[in-house]
Amino acid sequence: MIKNEKQYEYSQECDRRFQYSIRALDQDEKLKKTDPDGWQLSRDVKQSHLMALQAEIAEYERLINCDKIQPIQIKVESINKLSDALIKARIAAKISQQELAQILGIGEQRVRQYEDTDYQCASFVEILEVSTVLGVKFETAVIQVDFEEIEAVKQSAEKWRKEKVSMTAKTL
Repeated sequence: MIKNEKQYEYSQECDRRFQYSIRALDQDEKLKKTDPDGWQLSRDVKQSHLMALQAEIAEYERLINCDKIQPIQIKVESINKLSDALIKARIAAKISQQELAQILGIGEQRVRQYEDTDYQCASFVEILEVSTVLGVKFETAVIQVDFEEIEAVKQSAEKWRKEKVSMTAKTL
């Protein structure tokens, strides 16, 4: 995800480089003939990266060019991606990290830390405060509880605890 102007400019440069690299590969008749599978694989990998990069660039451009008259919708695939939605909301609102910090009454470095760590360092209350400042509202939220996943996590945690106890006993 592109989070700022610097990353946007770098992504555009990478886009140009990928396009140049693909054109050069397309013109390499010798490689096409001597290693057609390798040539195709290399081209497909570069094309795949280019398409992903172009999608990120398009998303960032959509955010920076959105019309502030209409609310923007940002789809959140899972709770783990809420941080991306907060960053996108800030970008779409044309609020800098510094401005967000001022509104929240915290240091700019703290907002930068939030975004650099995808809000992992932020408390739930801090995330709610950022959401409020950015006007983020959930239209519909559906939470699915996966009982099989819960059991798998419980088993992994139990295994980890037993290994930890075993290792502690060995060191004593």
